[in-house]
Parts: sequence; structure tokens; C-alpha cells
Amino acid sequence: MISLSSRRKHALDARVKAGCAGGRPGDPANAASTGWMNGLWDLHPRLNGRLLFLRGFLQHPLEVASIVPSSRFVEQRIIKLAAASSAATVVELGPGTGGTTRAILRALQRDARLLSIEINPVFHALLGRIEDPRFIVHLGSAEELREALSRYGLPAPQAIISGVPFSTMGRARACGILDTIAEVLAPGGRFVAYQVRDQVHRLCRPYLGPARVEVELLNIPPLRVFQWEKNVVSPPDYAAVSETTVSS
Repeated sequence: MISLSSRRKHALDARVKAGCAGGRPGDPANAASTGWMNGLWDLHPRLNGRLLFLRGFLQHPLEVASIVPSSRFVEQRIIKLAAASSAATVVELGPGTGGTTRAILRALQRDARLLSIEINPVFHALLGRIEDPRFIVHLGSAEELREALSRYGLPAPQAIISGVPFSTMGRARACGILDTIAEVLAPGGRFVAYQVRDQVHRLCRPYLGPARVEVELLNIPPLRVFQWEKNVVSPPDYAAVSETTVSS
């Protein structure tokens, strides 16, 4: 007898493998490609995740910010700037194939919660393979942040981490997401965005003020990591911008 968890895992595998092949399970037109990717998934799941990421970028370049997942150096910088190890609730926007997600989970306390919101169904299926009682994965857009927090009964997050490429979306949509982030973030909470370009820095100033900026060179491509801290005591100083370039 196959357990419920096993059936769920097989269903997720089918969705992920179908996404790799570019079609649905059992589609004769994709049989050869599906068979090759199925074997690759079994032998090299990490490599397969990278291929999924590349395919996601090629299919949806406006949604996927890079051709490869972030390096462990970027992950470490994100965890530090978000103070994830001391946060009770963390939200991740645009987790992709889950490399940063796993890094966050390793840093979290035992009773903390992580909500990851992913718009790509194939990436969402891959994230569903992560078995951790602290982890919730939601299929949807970053624009659904407020609704997702309410749906899962989560309090205001102490940290929000975003890999969503703000530079490729319309200004109105980007500002709407940033406005919601500033609104739902707990007082003293941190918003961290890792980006190739710096457009988010300009867009977020009206909501959270100037950012601290670090550059991670040990990544393909090099990334800027922006950090804001929600301050409810004094208004933001729009003139002051702290930028630090550090190579780990």
C-alpha cells in the first residue's frame, strides 16, 4: 500500500518532470525528452534543479531573475542581513527552486515559520518536496502577500526576503508590492531584496527609506543585496544612502 505522503511525492515528481520536458506526463511528443530528464532527476537532483531554473528563465525571463540559482555566498549574506535566525516569521517572495529556502530553514529557530510564495507552478512543485513542519509554500504572486499571510494565520513577519526581479515589472505593480511589504512587515522588521539591478532601491525609498546595500561578487551574475529596516519612530532620511561593497 502506498502512503499518502508517497502518492503526494509521486504526483510532485510527475509535475516537476513534466515541466522539465515542456509538456504533460504521457505526452508522446515529449516522451524522449521526458525519459532523459527523468533519468537525470534520479541521478542528479541538484543539477536537475539548475536545469529547471535555466528553463524557467528561458520560458519566463520577466519572472526569473537569473539563469542560475543564487550561490551559497549570496544565501549567507541574505540570512545575515535578514536576521533570519532570530525571526519568528519569515516570508520569501520568489524562492525559485529552493536553494535560498533551504538556507533560511537551516537558520530558523525550531518554532519559527517560513512562508514562500512562488508564481511558477513547476518551481512550486519542486518546493513541495521540502518536508519541514515550519515551511508553507503558496502558489501565487507576490501581490498576494497580505492574503497569503491571512490565509495561513501568520502574524506580521520579522523578515521578508525577495528574489522577485523588480526591474522587469511595471512600476505600478512593483510599487504595489513594496507598499504591501512595508505595511505588513512587523515594526523593526527587515526587508531584504537581492537583485541584479538597483531599481528596487529607488522604488522602495518612499515606503521604507534608504537602504543598506552590499554587493556579492561570488555569484553569477554578481548581485546587489538591499536591506531595509522598518522604523516607526522617526521618518526616513531620503538623503542618506549607505552602500558597502564586500566580497566574501
